[in-house]
Amino acid sequence: MENHDAQHEDGELFEASPRSILTRVQRVAIFLMLLDDEEAAALMGRMDPDELELIGATMLEVGEIKREMMNEALEDFVSESASDRMPVPDRKIQVREMMERSLGPTKAESMMLKLDPEPGPRSLEMARWLAPSVLLQLVEDEHPQVIAALLLMLEPVPAAEVLSNLPATIQSVVVEKVATMGPVSQQAIDMIDKLLSQRIGASFGPAALTIGGAKDAAALINAGAGDLKGSILPAIAQRNAPLAERIEEELFTFEMLLELDAKTMGRVLRDVDSDALIDALKGIEEDERDVFFRCMSSRAADGIKDEIEMRQRLSKKDVEDAQRTIVQLARQLAEQGEIDLGGGDGEFI
Repeated sequence: MENHDAQHEDGELFEASPRSILTRVQRVAIFLMLLDDEEAAALMGRMDPDELELIGATMLEVGEIKREMMNEALEDFVSESASDRMPVPDRKIQVREMMERSLGPTKAESMMLKLDPEPGPRSLEMARWLAPSVLLQLVEDEHPQVIAALLLMLEPVPAAEVLSNLPATIQSVVVEKVATMGPVSQQAIDMIDKLLSQRIGASFGPAALTIGGAKDAAALINAGAGDLKGSILPAIAQRNAPLAERIEEELFTFEMLLELDAKTMGRVLRDVDSDALIDALKGIEEDERDVFFRCMSSRAADGIKDEIEMRQRLSKKDVEDAQRTIVQLARQLAEQGEIDLGGGDGEFI
């Protein structure tokens, strides 16, 4: 409707053109009355209050609708639909409405920030780069409704980690808020954005951003083709030996242990502390644990399984520390030549 207003400033909205018997508003009103109630309501729901009042009043005043009036209303709609161009001014509004219908208001807002970023960084977008432990410190004392809204704006994995580290007394309340969350107003989103901005600036500053690091560098090397390790690490070591060592420590991950053959895995497990093994296995899926259990006696495997079930919920840090301990042990065995971690010459992947 707003586009039509802009295109008919000469009065056609309220006066019939020489070739028609209806004003433009009358044609729109009649066209809406030709639709079924649900379709008409959907279109009217996209009008602003002034447009809605004008159309509603016209519907009441138009009187008997004759065939030629219906034909004119339909021809007007067809003529508009056949236009070889679409007006631009409200495209952002149109895309936002489509996103909201598809994704819901909260995720739609996040998507629009990516598609059409506002000037300057927004804290909600910055939150995607923050470690879950940092986000937890920012919001753990907030109302569950605020925490729930923030979790819906994050990706599932970091959101789940924030949730799992909240106090147990409010976890169920937050999940309930997530499940019953209705439309989130722009005012609420701005409030959360302001809250994050204040707390990030006051508590952490730029150090809260978790971009880069030895782990990310190792992931790039592992994902690359060819022997990147053999060509890149020596060059880095010449400039910064401690950094090259930290990257190398991250190159072999706990997930890579799942690819070991039974003999190699059995040798590693001989030296692994049972508490470290229980903590490490509690953080992975049950089917992945079978790689370890197959290398034990059935009695030992059953005992570890029972301990895993009885072990209380662990933080991600506890799990990662235990897994790192096992990886370091495997690397030591490889350096001593007792096992082969993939290279055939004692070299680890």
